[in-house]
Amino acid sequence: MLTGKQKRFLRSKAHNVDPTFQIGKSGISENMIKQINDTLENRELIKIHVLQNNFEDKNDLAQSLSDATKSEIVQVIGSMIVLYKESTDNKQIQLP
Repeated sequence: MLTGKQKRFLRSKAHNVDPTFQIGKSGISENMIKQINDTLENRELIKIHVLQNNFEDKNDLAQSLSDATKSEIVQVIGSMIVLYKESTDNKQIQLP
């Protein structure tokens, strides 16, 4: 579980990160979860853009992605979801 200070730190890091994935009307698939997991292992911090043609609740999408990838939700703002997962082999971000 991330503290408020850690979430603020990660939000500032994510500000300059471009969205890596997009969730469209088809929603979340098993293949997408695998790709997100691999990307989280490499980058630790990713942004996911939820497209306008997806009518699911963004907080529910973020929670299901977080549960499926065992990552932490940093922020859900507008159509963006920011996820963080500490890498086992490729640690780059030192949390405060």
